[in-house]
This record gives sequence, C-alpha cells and structure tokens, in this order.
Amino acid sequence: MSHVAAAPPTPPDVLSPELELDAILEQGTIASVYQPIVELSSGSVVGYEALARGPQDSPLHTPGALFGTAVRAGRLEALDWACRAAALRGALGTAIERPSALFVNIEPVAAMASIPTQFDEVVADARERLQVVFEFTERALTDRPAEVLQAVEQLRRLGAMIALDDVGVDPRSLALMPFLRPDVIKLDMSVVQGRASLRMARTMHAVNAQADAFGAIVLAEGIETPEHLQRALALGATHGQGWMYGRPAPAPSLRPVGTTFPMARRSHAPGSEPTQDVTPFEQIAAADERSRVATKQLLLALSRQLELQAEDLGPEAVVITNLQAERHLTAATRERYRRLAERTAFVGVVGEHISGEPVAGVRGGALAPSDPMAQEWNVFVISPHFTAAMVARDLGDDGDDMARRFEYRLVYDRSAAVSAARLLMAKIAPQH
Repeated sequence: MSHVAAAPPTPPDVLSPELELDAILEQGTIASVYQPIVELSSGSVVGYEALARGPQDSPLHTPGALFGTAVRAGRLEALDWACRAAALRGALGTAIERPSALFVNIEPVAAMASIPTQFDEVVADARERLQVVFEFTERALTDRPAEVLQAVEQLRRLGAMIALDDVGVDPRSLALMPFLRPDVIKLDMSVVQGRASLRMARTMHAVNAQADAFGAIVLAEGIETPEHLQRALALGATHGQGWMYGRPAPAPSLRPVGTTFPMARRSHAPGSEPTQDVTPFEQIAAADERSRVATKQLLLALSRQLELQAEDLGPEAVVITNLQAERHLTAATRERYRRLAERTAFVGVVGEHISGEPVAGVRGGALAPSDPMAQEWNVFVISPHFTAAMVARDLGDDGDDMARRFEYRLVYDRSAAVSAARLLMAKIAPQH
C-alpha cells in the first residue's frame, strides 16, 4: 500500500486554466493598460503601448499566464484578436487618438487571420481614428515568413506602421530586420540597462545602419533613470518608454501637450514591393544591365564563397537560396547547409519538391514546376553590414551538368538584394 497522501480534490468552483481562458474569451473580460511613449529630446508624450490584462481576480491576469495558457490550449489566434480588440476599444475616445500613436503587439499566427465578426465595428473605428503601430518579433518572421511578409504589406496598405520588438535580445532580430523593414526599431531594455559590450556595439551598428538606410525610428525600452536616458540617447534612440515616464495605467482622457508621433521616412511606399509575378533574377536584371554568362562550375564556386562569408558573419546573417529542384540538394550541399543553419540566423532553400525542412535546421519551400523561379539559381547572403546576391537563369543546355550555362548577375546593392530575397522568403513554408 502506498503511503503517499492523495492530492485533495479540486474545488468545484475553481476552473482549470484552459476553462478559465474560455470563460474570459466568451465574456470579453480582457482589458488593456497603456504605457506612455515619449520624444526623448522634449519628454513630450507622443504615443502609448497597449498591454493586455486578464480580469484582476483571475489567475490569468498577467500576459504571461494568458498567452502561456492560450498556446497550450490552441487558442492563441482567438486570444490575440481579443487583446487587439481590447487595445483598440480602450484607446478610442481618449488622448491616444491621432496624432498620438498606439503600439499593439501581434502574434504571427493571427497576423493574416480574418477579422472576427464581433470585432468588425471596433476595427473600422480604429482605422479612422487611431494611428496603430503593430509590433512583431523576429520569431514572427522565422516561424511564418510568407504569412508575416504578406501581413506586413497588408497592414501598411491599411495605414498601419510596423515595429520590430525586443531588438538586442537575439542576434536573429538584427539579421531579419531588413526583411521586415520596420518603421520603428524597439531596443530591448537589456540594451539600455546593460553594461557596454561588444554585443551591444554590434546591435547599435546594425540598428543605426537600418535607420539610416530606411528612415526607421529608434525607440528605447526600459528607461527608468537619468542614466538610462543618457544611454538611450547615446545609442541613437529618439523615442523611449519606461517607468521614468510612466507605468502602465488606464487610457488618459486628456491629451498631454506634446508633439505628433512621427511617420517613418520610408524608402518604399506601402504596396511597392514587387509582386510574385517577378522573379529574383528578373528584378535584379532590370536594374543591372551587366549581363554575364558562366558555367555551373564557376557559379558553384561563387555560391560556395558566399556561403563561407555567411559562416564568418555568424548569427547576424541570413542565407536564402533557390536551387531549382530537390535533385540539386546533393549530400555535400546538405552537409554545407546543415552547418550553415547551425552558425547563422536563418537558412532557407526553395525549389521543386523541396520539403518544409529539407535539412536539419534549414527551412524549405516548394516551387511548382511551372513557377519561373524553378529555372533560376539564386543565392542571397543578407546581414547588417554585408549583402551579396548571385542570381542566375538557366539557359537550358543539355549534356555535362557542370558545363551547363547560366546568365547571371553578382550584386552587392543592399536594397536590391533584400527586395529580391524577400521574393524567396515569401515561398518558405510555415514552421509547425
């Protein structure tokens, strides 16, 4: 006989976390509190970040408990929409309306989801009266790259701005920043409050390069003291948030005297990205008339050199390749790409019959045989401080494989390379 005492029965009026979440979603009891965002040079409040809260007396009051339960229960999309609607509803009719900005977090799984019917009205009102900035993390892009890139373009067409959150925590956020092209780059509080280090220096070089190239606004989180403020300014931030300026609280009813939240100086207009009818080779060839022809043997050497450069760049590099078809993913190539995936931020391979994970750690995407990209061999290496692209189109030769000829371009123009690489990123399958 066991001497271990049996666990006391759960009181009948105490719900499991999953049932508690169901009740919260059904009753619509999620609320938002708002933390001010300021212009650092003047201290003027120019926006607010919405932070979700469950009912005060609920074990799911905090965001961590809410979202942790939603992940386990498979209700993340429903919770994300409920939090988004609460953020919008709580801001309408308050000082958060334009010209202030409202920052709202968004989960990748819900980024492309249709608006639930019960939220149609609040979303319509928000489009008219709020300047919304949707916050993504690098996890959003690595989990579901195609959907997130499509969602970002759709949100921009609707007038929203895009922020990349938690920059400085994971090197992947620096590597993937060019693909998201955020209007606002949010420096994690660990960058503002931590000690000076080489990691911090790498972060700031990458952030300032992105801000200079694409006009992004740099916003520092976690400013709690005058010393943190001086660090934020030294790191290049123009805007910030933290307890020094205010803790999360109900939406303010009176608009503080301040400036308008600035629009990012975008180098691209919403909806101006190339359509999927354009291939990476066609896009780059249209801007670079220096046509060259080379054999597969020469292009293989060029692609391997780019791979070696990516390995040297390490966790701040993205490698994305179009190998035409799965048959070109030889044992040697598989081993090279497995090693690349261990050392870089993100490795993607697309082609005919390529699976979702063709090699351990490598993300894949399948091309239809009729897709013009299936006739191309493209290699992109993108990092904050080095960008290169080899794009090539098969000329259809028969005979010896290594003697097959391709028309190709080798370019280092960052804007052109990133824009073309986004076409391949949009083919990567979601991570399950």
